[in-house]
Amino acid sequence: MAIQRICDAMLPELSRVFNVNITEAARVVWLFAVFYGASQLFYGPLGDRLGKFRIVTYATIGCSLASLVAVFADSLNALVVARVAMGLCAAAIIPLSMAWIGDAVPYEQRQETLAKVGLGTTLGLVSGQLMGGLLTDTLGWRWAFVLITLLFAVVGALMYGNYKRQPAPAATDHDGQNRPAFLGQALRIMTEPWPRYILLIAMVEGACGFGVLAIIASHLHRELTLSLTASGAIVAMFGIGGVVYMALAKHLIRRFGETGLAQWGGGLMGVSFLVLGFATWWPLTPLVSLFAGFGFFMFHNTMQLHATQMAPTARGTAVSLFASCLFIGQALGVLLAANLIALLGSGAVIALGGAGIMVLGQLLARGLRKRAFKTDTAL
Repeated sequence: MAIQRICDAMLPELSRVFNVNITEAARVVWLFAVFYGASQLFYGPLGDRLGKFRIVTYATIGCSLASLVAVFADSLNALVVARVAMGLCAAAIIPLSMAWIGDAVPYEQRQETLAKVGLGTTLGLVSGQLMGGLLTDTLGWRWAFVLITLLFAVVGALMYGNYKRQPAPAATDHDGQNRPAFLGQALRIMTEPWPRYILLIAMVEGACGFGVLAIIASHLHRELTLSLTASGAIVAMFGIGGVVYMALAKHLIRRFGETGLAQWGGGLMGVSFLVLGFATWWPLTPLVSLFAGFGFFMFHNTMQLHATQMAPTARGTAVSLFASCLFIGQALGVLLAANLIALLGSGAVIALGGAGIMVLGQLLARGLRKRAFKTDTAL
């Protein structure tokens, strides 16, 4: 998550340094997301066959090497190539980690476990936004990639040592039959109504949530004349909101259930984005950003739970399809948002993203109610 969000707050500086407009500079964000999403189609079946922990280990080391290339990029195109390489490597980490949890943790405990593990990814979101802006304002944008290079190198080395102690992956499914080819697995998943519903919501979630999130720091910098450090710190409050949710997840899951989390989370994030888009008094924005993150992770944690359950015998493929839809949606969202800014203004674009998430919360809640009703009727 840190490597994904590290460029958000530095977009105005990259635009200045490389003498391009914001739309051109945004290639370091949306092309990362395109290749991140598309490569899920490769990593899912690879993780199912060769072992999820093994693939995550080598992908982590690859992220360090790709980030090192970004440190020495002498043009925007070179930086974009480095970001593409980062996306290709980073794509394996979160989805295959989720799938690994799905293999190891019973369904009844899985949402709470995913919420706990989500604390780490949320801290990555916070640190990526904050450090991207802070280091760009102080030492320069290259130092953000120096930090990322070192972090991935250390974690990669630790994971490599642990990987050597992991059991070998099973070569067959639960029924003892050979695994079908990826295309067969993917088609089987996508032809089922409920997985298809989850994947479509994930794509729109990526566009309205993560896609719009990428332009908020630039919006605050330009419209409210805040520094890149302050803008990045305010957007980082989105991640702090996620941390607060993770800390309270156990109680919230029991209190609201899956349907309530989807409905209220989508609504809270939607209203928060509407306020962020049109706020003229900057002291309001950190608190609103925190509420947006809290609401988003209520919604997203529920989506993650159902992503791990779409295809239990091909969980790596299923979760990778989920991540692919999520980040292809993000790429489309960033690209669309960057172009709509010239027509509508960044505030209106952020508000539109909020409205979209609000609708998604209602759609997911309705789908969960229908699914629960069908299950009860069948019983």
